[in-house]
Amino acid sequence: MENAPVNETAGPEMPPESSVPAMMQLLGGFQISQAVYVVAKLDIATQLDDGPRSIGDLAANCGARPELLRRLVRSLAPLGVFRGLDGDMVETTAIGATLSSRRPGSLRDIALYWMETHYLPFSELLHTARTGEPAAERYLGQPFFDWVVETPGMADLQNRGMAGFTGGLRDRMFEDYRLPAGDTVADIGGADGTILARLLNSEPARRGILFDLPEVVEVAQKKIAELGMADRIETVSGDFFESVPPADVYVMSAVLHDWDDASCVRILESIKSAAAPGARLVLIEGVVPAGDEPHTTKLIDLTMLALTTGKERSANEFEELLASAGFTLDRIVPTREQYSFIEARLP
Repeated sequence: MENAPVNETAGPEMPPESSVPAMMQLLGGFQISQAVYVVAKLDIATQLDDGPRSIGDLAANCGARPELLRRLVRSLAPLGVFRGLDGDMVETTAIGATLSSRRPGSLRDIALYWMETHYLPFSELLHTARTGEPAAERYLGQPFFDWVVETPGMADLQNRGMAGFTGGLRDRMFEDYRLPAGDTVADIGGADGTILARLLNSEPARRGILFDLPEVVEVAQKKIAELGMADRIETVSGDFFESVPPADVYVMSAVLHDWDDASCVRILESIKSAAAPGARLVLIEGVVPAGDEPHTTKLIDLTMLALTTGKERSANEFEELLASAGFTLDRIVPTREQYSFIEARLP
């Protein structure tokens, strides 16, 4: 039996029918994120906490044009953010309610932080792929964190955004975890102090040190007082590339992923210089799994790629990084969220 003739001029096969709308949704993601940002900025979800309201009422309260707000809501309703009711009434879904500033674990500050700091720099991602220079540095004209510190209000927004990012995870993430032994716990790059306060809350014998840049510490002092921990958490400002305070246990939450390996080693060496032998280190970071399985760290790595010189790391990469700075990896404790507790010690 002869083989069927091969058409050597035929082009690539047409993609499956479902692939086209899936790719269109990916390509249109920038429109959706901006629409959600507008909802967050106008605080629409908070206004709907007490039940359905009319588009006209919402528009009057937030200073938007009714017809344009109606179209915005109509576009987001099929995506599960709003639910249209009879007449001109609308309510939030469970997804939409996460943008309410009054809800525990609110994501509103994250929406504001991402869209007001990340969105425009991402337009230079192609430049990053070609040159290695972070997109944010290209767009902003300076390193991202320098811009945050120098731009009025941005350090506070970043603190709120980071607290919001971990806020919904915090209780679940720390539920079954206890820090290694040590009387003094220093949170290096500890932002507003909420993570340190959570770690110390159930252990009254320990005291804490919140260490961060002067602009960040100023905001953190207020938050620590609000949490009723001012008598147990001392605030110290400085630069972790230069020096850090002495402590028995050092915590860094989502810090090392912001930096390249050489910079991480400098930070770890600052800790090594301040710590006594046997001091413990706890990194709260995402650990990238092998293969193509979905994991939040793989998307967060896009942020690292565009905004910083840092990256998300695998378990092996963390072990090698710690060893290069003189630390020994003890264990990695996974949680029910995307973060793990990476414990190491100074020999």
